[in-house]
Amino acid sequence: MYRINWRMAHPNSHQTTSSDTVSAGFTSLSTRATAQLAVLFADVVGSTRLYETFGDDQAKRMIDECLDLLRGVIQHYGGRVIKTIGDEIMCVLPSADSGCLAATDMHHKIMALPMVSKVKRSIRIGFNFGPVIEENNDVFGDTVNLAARMAGLAKGMQIITTGATVACLSPMLKLSTRSIAALAVKGKGDEVDVCEVIWQGGEELTMSTASIAFTAKPIILQLKHGGQTWELDYDGIVLGRDPQCNVVISDRNASRQHARIERRRDKFFLVDQSTNGSFVVFANEAEVVLRREELMLRGSGRIGFGHSVDLPETETVSFSVKG
Repeated sequence: MYRINWRMAHPNSHQTTSSDTVSAGFTSLSTRATAQLAVLFADVVGSTRLYETFGDDQAKRMIDECLDLLRGVIQHYGGRVIKTIGDEIMCVLPSADSGCLAATDMHHKIMALPMVSKVKRSIRIGFNFGPVIEENNDVFGDTVNLAARMAGLAKGMQIITTGATVACLSPMLKLSTRSIAALAVKGKGDEVDVCEVIWQGGEELTMSTASIAFTAKPIILQLKHGGQTWELDYDGIVLGRDPQCNVVISDRNASRQHARIERRRDKFFLVDQSTNGSFVVFANEAEVVLRREELMLRGSGRIGFGHSVDLPETETVSFSVKG
């Protein structure tokens, strides 16, 4: 789970779990345990453009082909997939070395894919090694948070990690890394040393300190409801009729905990968990209905709870993604 910066209501902690393929080297965990693991995030760069260029079916096949290759790499290095969400995969590996080697191999596998209509696919990766809490085939803790932050800093064809992780690498692998910058990370008292794994030669693939420090703009989700405004940058938020929700909806068609909004890397997702569904309208687009499904929020729009946002006197939450 990420940390949060609220302008108004203070959130309740809300963590979701999901699972995917379990591979060699790990057992299914139904009880809480702690371990030292490398947590790795990888996602397909430019997936939105793929959908716009090739259409839903072909774009999904292209993304799925990438994710299948990543799963194979994870299994080869003794890891397991925690979850896949859209164009992103999250996994754990048994050591800092295996995380570094897997990340490098992932890039090589994706680079070897043939171009489709002159479009070359690529990924970006962030990983971090350290203590995690394992529970119900999911992982939690500061190591996970920091791995996600490193992934958020990465650009296409890059691997970003922490100086603490580099310190855990074997001597030969350390030679393929370089320190980029010391950056302030929300919730951390000290600055974090950000490093890049150089997996392929060529100056065009390297990242300067300035490119991290000044192009990694903060992504903020602004919500408006009932005359109040919230700005969410890192953690999740729950919407529903329950008075303990972060955003309380009075509409009787809304469930007590109707939906939640999660930040995953540099994207925000609306996750419906209601009886009557969530209704989403983006600016100048047709309404989308979610029933126990999720949707990436983009641009601006409105969310309805249990019925269409276009019905008279419908209670809605307006949203806007900025950054």
